[in-house]
Amino acid sequence: WRSTLRTFFKSKAVIALCVLVSIILLMSFLYPLISPVDPTKVSINPMDWNHRPSFKHPFGTDALGRDIFARAWYGCRNSFILAFCIALSDVGIGMIMGALWGYNKKLDPIMIEIYNVITNVPSTVYLVLLAYIMNTSYLTLFISMASRGWIVEARFFRNRILSIRDSEYNIASKCLGSSTWRIVTKNIIPQIISLIIMEAALCIPYSIGSEVFLGFVGVGLPVEAITLGNIVNQGRASFTLHPYQMLLPTIILCIITVAFYVIGNKFAAASDPRNHV
Repeated sequence: WRSTLRTFFKSKAVIALCVLVSIILLMSFLYPLISPVDPTKVSINPMDWNHRPSFKHPFGTDALGRDIFARAWYGCRNSFILAFCIALSDVGIGMIMGALWGYNKKLDPIMIEIYNVITNVPSTVYLVLLAYIMNTSYLTLFISMASRGWIVEARFFRNRILSIRDSEYNIASKCLGSSTWRIVTKNIIPQIISLIIMEAALCIPYSIGSEVFLGFVGVGLPVEAITLGNIVNQGRASFTLHPYQMLLPTIILCIITVAFYVIGNKFAAASDPRNHV
């Protein structure tokens, strides 16, 4: 781990992105606790509507006089919480099922059929249909994304585990009478811990991006929910006259997506044993 972290932090770009992500996370979770600004407060004074960015309102105000800066950080917090839950579910369940799938040959035909059935339905159609069938809420969005994401992660881990399934230490454990569960949790999963961290890092921006997409097509969370998807979607309506209402929250979204993607890939490269020779 010391060697992995030393290799990971050799890049100045990685250090800068880690600092940037840390700042965004701190702002997302601390700003709602310390800020006196109510992101849901609607102003009845037309003079407060559609203010351009200023010292008082760094991101300006929307068509109802609500502070976009405050709404952006509240939205980041809610989107992060949702993304963390989805990443934990997808990677957690996918890791365990993928390890069992890759190690136990009897599960292979069953899991392949489940994978084919779930993934043959286009993800966009699947997400939109569930959003229409169930009432839009955080739980609906979590179920719609988590119910599909775990099998994709399981297939990814299964392919990696196939290469270490027949290693000598696994054969020895099996000959000594160790259960499949013990072999999976003690022998296999620790070997792919770096891949688990990488997939979790990549799952977070994907989850936030999916939430933004659903909000963009009008089947996301309720309008009153403060998330990045809803903020970007509401800013789109007035983009021609007030482009800052959409552009500034979108910049935060792009930074989060790019930063997590680069950090996840750099960590995977740093944990590769070939980089430590």
